[in-house]
Amino acid sequence: MNRSILTIDYTETTKDLLDPLDAELLDKAARAADGAYAPYSRFLVGAALRLENGQVICGNNQENASFPAGICAERTAVFYAHANFPETQIRAIAITASPCGICRQVLLESEKRAGVPIRVLLAAGDKVRIFQSVKDLLPFGFDSF
Repeated sequence: MNRSILTIDYTETTKDLLDPLDAELLDKAARAADGAYAPYSRFLVGAALRLENGQVICGNNQENASFPAGICAERTAVFYAHANFPETQIRAIAITASPCGICRQVLLESEKRAGVPIRVLLAAGDKVRIFQSVKDLLPFGFDSF
């Protein structure tokens, strides 16, 4: 039997200390949240991702009376990016809430597909947590090992 220890490295900061590109990404995620359709939970979430070509794609959560039919902000943005820019890597994503497990898995697989880390910025009020890889959010994602 081998015992292992898992350490997660992240940076905690405030919005006013972010570099301009990260601040812009978080601002776009916050604006995307304003357009969310969440009449049942009233929990508005926005996401904005930056592609390797510099383009920013936004998404927000969209609920449905048939609850499983809704989709989270992160998946809205990621699936749009993969459908419209299949050869372009996602470099960073800003989210206005901590992602659910399904979104973490989708982001992890996107990172694996690209072969490069995706930076993740999670905002809560003025506080921002920055992770250099999705693996830090889901170290034991669904996969064969």
